[in-house]
Formats: sequence, structure tokens, C-alpha cells
Amino acid sequence: MNAERLLDVYEQISEAPDAIARLRRFVLDLAVRGRLVDAISAEGTGADLADRIAADKAEKEKAGLIKPAKAPKGVTRETVLEIPAHWQPLLMVDILDELQTGPFGSSLKKSDYAVGGVPVINPASIVNEAIRPVAEMAVGAKTLERLASFKLQQGDIVMARRGEMGRCALVGEADAGWLCGTGSLILRPSKLLFAKYLVLLIGSPYSRNYLAGSAVGATMQNLNQNILLSMPIGLPPEPEQQRIVAKVDELMALCDRLEQARKTREEVRDKLTAASLARLTAPDTTAQAEPAKVGTGFASGYATTEDNFPTHAAFALEALPALTTRPDQIKTLRQTILNLAVRGKLVKQDPADIPALHALSALQSEKAYLIESGKLRAVKSNDPEIIDTDLPASWTLVAPEQLSAAVSNALTIGPFGSNLTKSDYRENGVPLTFVADVTSDFSIPTTKFVTKEKARELKSHGVTGGDLVITKMGDPPGTPAIYPAGRPAGIITADCIKWTLAPQLIDVHFAKLAVASDIVRVQIVDITKGGAHQKVSLKRFRSIAIPLPPLAEQHRIVAKVDALMALCDRLETALTTTDTTRTRLLEALLHEALEPADRAKEAAE
Repeated sequence: MNAERLLDVYEQISEAPDAIARLRRFVLDLAVRGRLVDAISAEGTGADLADRIAADKAEKEKAGLIKPAKAPKGVTRETVLEIPAHWQPLLMVDILDELQTGPFGSSLKKSDYAVGGVPVINPASIVNEAIRPVAEMAVGAKTLERLASFKLQQGDIVMARRGEMGRCALVGEADAGWLCGTGSLILRPSKLLFAKYLVLLIGSPYSRNYLAGSAVGATMQNLNQNILLSMPIGLPPEPEQQRIVAKVDELMALCDRLEQARKTREEVRDKLTAASLARLTAPDTTAQAEPAKVGTGFASGYATTEDNFPTHAAFALEALPALTTRPDQIKTLRQTILNLAVRGKLVKQDPADIPALHALSALQSEKAYLIESGKLRAVKSNDPEIIDTDLPASWTLVAPEQLSAAVSNALTIGPFGSNLTKSDYRENGVPLTFVADVTSDFSIPTTKFVTKEKARELKSHGVTGGDLVITKMGDPPGTPAIYPAGRPAGIITADCIKWTLAPQLIDVHFAKLAVASDIVRVQIVDITKGGAHQKVSLKRFRSIAIPLPPLAEQHRIVAKVDALMALCDRLETALTTTDTTRTRLLEALLHEALEPADRAKEAAE
């Protein structure tokens, strides 16, 4: 047995998912297999104890003191456990004086329950090998008297026979006289046993797996008496039982300390990470700044230059991977990268870049000309909302309509339900775009189409490669995705927004980053309305503020984000691989520790 080696390398595997829980199960498994404490010859054997238990039970039965349960027919006493030679293979029935099922449901109804009465111990009352009464599960004196044969006695073990198998607790002095519920069993073990050892045995992985594999019921497992009585066990001498329980208590306390240490370590990492991310995205009020310009309105806040970018930002980005130890933390890191990108804190500003405000003015002039000549329908252009953010001097804040291409229906929603119903769907034709397509970044093959005739009818809701599609609803609403260039032109549905952007002003990939950033996400949450099915209003969406850098800087930002996201991908893969490696190492060590001595070397290899 190589339990010591497991503890020696624990630091290497402690970060494995479920490591502490598995270590606890490992300790219990060792305990019921006789591999946790050494044998002491002076304590006798399990066979000696088994003989005394049988004789004691026979005397009690003869005196009419007990009505012991009998072993089911055809069951042998061959244990499926590999136990030490001085242990005795038995069945659970051999060590119980009595076994009783709680009262039938017809004997104990909901109408019998009375808050403030004597507790009824159902499975919900058995928590972590302790009895925790539920206030609503209690009965009055008359019901208790009627069901007096189901009262718990000190030294009994009350066990759940429904739901999760193996839940049990020892009845103490304070619990004596309480009532066994319909979902529980009363185990009355021989007084020659150390009852706490039996609790440990029933709660071990071996017993739980055995009982779960034999229990009946699809949605909720149920345990009958014969299953429990037939369970093979190994019986150690009573003094060894006490030493096993003491050793388990000692090791469980160690697991508690390891668990607390890991929790503390994770809390420190999470706090460091959160502080780093918050500092990176917080406005730098100490930097020299100037008011940020806005396309057709204004914004509060300040614009900082790259020269004033906090020097700790680069260090934090380098340090974050070291603080990121779980795959689930990568999501926060990705979001931080987006937030830095749309605040102008990810790449340097170049004085040679044409300021965003100049390019915006040129597009507005083009649109004005097309509208005046009747080639473009005028759409009301709202000023962007006032938001408190800091942007570089060459950036500006603009409303979505101002970034739209000089074409009709550049920013629109899908058709109303009455214009596109399920009866219009076909198995082929012009593809439809739903929320699920957007949230999956168009990785799901199209399954619903409309005819070309219907598509022509809905042409104002058409979407083509390079358009940005945004969800109006979902969790969260406002998820963006770029309509793939290789996908046939299609029609958006009512729960989507189609946005055709002006390529001379904004890169669609940057627009996607901006919409996904917290700067825009917060605004979208504010404009979402509705009850159970919240949706983004297009009218209010037209008023949100989008950060806009010079086009050349947008290209640099997108390239930088792509590079950092690739690093996140590799980090995520590495963390997943590390978790898998740690889990496999833990499994190998547990397997080795539980293998018989003659196979330990082979298992280790």
C-alpha cells in the first residue's frame, strides 16, 4: 500500500478538480479494506468477534428480546472486498440485531405533521453523518404514541433508503425518542460492535456503490431491506474498529485543513486577479488628460494618451496567466482584453493616424449628399448617450447610425412575426438567421430557410457577408457575430439586429469587439426591456455610444486582440491539459494504493 506516496505528491495533485473530495473517498475506501491501520495480534480476529455476535444474537432471540432479520435465500457470505486475513467476511445481516423500515406512507401522512412536535427523521434530516431535524417534519404526542414502535433508540443507526445511497447517522442521547420517517431505515447493530465504524462502513464508497447498483427506481433510488441485509462486508476486531475510526477522523481533519488552504489560496488568487483587472480598466484620473470629443454630441470623462498609460498594465497582463489557474477564469481574462482594447489601452496611438472625427465628418457629408439627391432615405441620427469613460484624444464616441454604411436599411431588425411565421420555413432556399446562429458565431449549419419569393418580400431584412448581427434577446442580449462571407445571403429573424457598417470608418471586427466589451454591454443592459422575455429596443439601441478610434488603429487593435485571444486559447488548453494530467495522476495513485501488494508495482508503472 502506497498511501504515503500519495501524501508525498499531494501538492502536485491538490489543484486537480475534486481532489479533496476524492482524497476523502480514498481514506474511507482504505478504511473498509483494512489498509488504514496495522493489525495488532493481541486484539484478536474478526472471526472471534463474529462468533460472539452470533452467540449474543441467539441468546437475545431466545429470550424474546429481538426479532432478528434473516439472510435472504441463496446469498453467500463471500465478500467482494479484498480484506486482511484476520478480518471475517460476513453479510450486513450478521452484525445487526434488528432492521426496521419506517412507517408506511398511509400510517404517517402530511396531515400528521405539526411544527414544534417531536422530529421525524426522513432522508432530508440526515446530513454529513449527523441528524439535522427539519422544523416542518414533526408530529404531535398522539401520532408519536400510535407509531411508538418506530421510535429511535440511542445507539441506533438511522439510514436513508431513498435518494442518495449511504446516508446515515448514529442516534445519540439527544435524538433518542424521535420518530423514524417513511423514507428511512432503523439499523440496530450488535452492542459488541463499535457503532461509529458501522456508520463509516455504510458511508464508504464501497457501500454506496454496492447499494446504488442494487437499489431500484429510475428517478429516485429506493433501498429495500434484502439489499442491505445481503451486502457483503469485512469485519475487523472491535478494538481495530475504534482505531480505524480514530484514524479516519484524523485524516478527515487533515482534509479539512487542505480544503481550507486551497480555498484560501483560490480566494487570494481571485482577489489579486480581480484587483488587477479592475485597475486595468478603471479610468486613469491621475494622468494628464483632455476632454474626449464626440461625433455629434459630447461625453464626460477624459482622454488619456499612450504615454500616460499606467506602467503596471503591461506587467499585469504578463502576470495574469500566472494568477489564472482554472479554465473557467479565462473568460474573465478575455473580457479584460476586450475592455482594454476599446479604451485605447492595448496598442499605442500613432499621431499620423487620421482622427476618427475627420473620417466621421466625411461619411456624414456623403450621406447628406445621397439623401439630398434622393438616393438614400433619411434616418434620424441620435446623439450618443453620455457615458463616463476615458478615451485617447484621437478617438470619439458615436451612435450606431453614424457608423452605418450609406445604404438603405443599414441598421434594422428582423421582420415582425406576422410577416415571417413557421409556415414560411423550408428545408432549403434562402437561409434564416436566428439567435442561436449568432450566439454560436455562425458555427451551426443552417437548418431553416425561406423561398426566394419570400426572401424578395423581406429584402429589407436581408443580411450578407461582413454584416454585424446582434441578438435582441438571450443571455445576455446584445451578443454580436459577423455574418460569414462564405455563407449565402439570408434573412434575419425578429430577434436579431442587422448592422451594415461603413468600411471607410469602422472595421467590422473592431465593431464586434466594441459591442462585446463592457462599455457597450452595460448600455445594452440599460436599454433592455420586457419581463420574462427581455429584448433590446432598436430605437434605444440607436442612441448607445460606441468608442471609435482611427481606422488604422482599429486594424492594429484587432490584430493585437487576435494575438492575445490565441494566447488565451493556448492557456485554456494548457490548463485543461494540466487538470487532466493531475486527475490522471490522482487516479493512478489511488489505484496503486488500493491494489494488492503483488500488483502494486505493475499499477505504479
